[in-house]
Amino acid sequence: MNRLQQAVHNNGGRTLFGAALYFYDPVFLEIAAELGYQAVWIEMEHGHISFAEAADLCRMAAGAGILTMIRIPDTQRANVLKAAECGPDILDVPMIERPEQIHELQKFARFAPEGARGIFSVSRAYRYGVPNDMVATQKKINEDLCLMAQIETGSGLERVEELAAIPGSDLFIGPADLAASLGRPFHTSHPEVKAAAERIVRAGRANNKSIATACAPADYPFWIELGIDLLFCSNDIACLRQAAGDNLNKARELLARSGARAQRSQEVKP
Repeated sequence: MNRLQQAVHNNGGRTLFGAALYFYDPVFLEIAAELGYQAVWIEMEHGHISFAEAADLCRMAAGAGILTMIRIPDTQRANVLKAAECGPDILDVPMIERPEQIHELQKFARFAPEGARGIFSVSRAYRYGVPNDMVATQKKINEDLCLMAQIETGSGLERVEELAAIPGSDLFIGPADLAASLGRPFHTSHPEVKAAAERIVRAGRANNKSIATACAPADYPFWIELGIDLLFCSNDIACLRQAAGDNLNKARELLARSGARAQRSQEVKP
């Protein structure tokens, strides 16, 4: 079992909940861990987190006892290899539409004979070369690291049964991009989008795949009912925006009420 499968097993088979880090913020990571989140997503596709920062976040998450997922932009060797050396539990690649992409991800992320990953025996993934048996270490890295192919386009959906049948990788569903690709931008709850998501889950489960996704609160019931393995249900920017907005609105409401009271007080004066 890879580390995601182990975590789900240890959680009684129930869905794990995660939070995404779109910028480098150790404080948010620690708060998420204290709140009980079980995984963090380190964003390197759209965000500006560096590989050095990603490795630090992996260290912090490991110390807090939660899983880490790094999302990289593509399956280029340099991106796959550098992310893998950070020692994450999950490595995710977006916009997967062809079997060749999954094979390339596996080639650069797995050591021989499963792949052709380059050897750098002093990385964090290697535990800095401390273990004496490097052959056993490589085998364990191959077994532990979860590789996720992100299905989030109509083209990927058309070939999802073929993609899901490839051994050695799991599936991440991107609802927002999937909705846009199906002509339903920002309508992740649309029946067509939900049907597409259900099709991806069925294809994954038919091939014993772990399934992960991210969504807004309105879609929590749908995904939890599907019984997926990992649900990223929040992120640092959304939490900051919501809390800041809520506090500002409360203060504005109090100020408005106070102003109204002051106005009434002035009106009743002789």
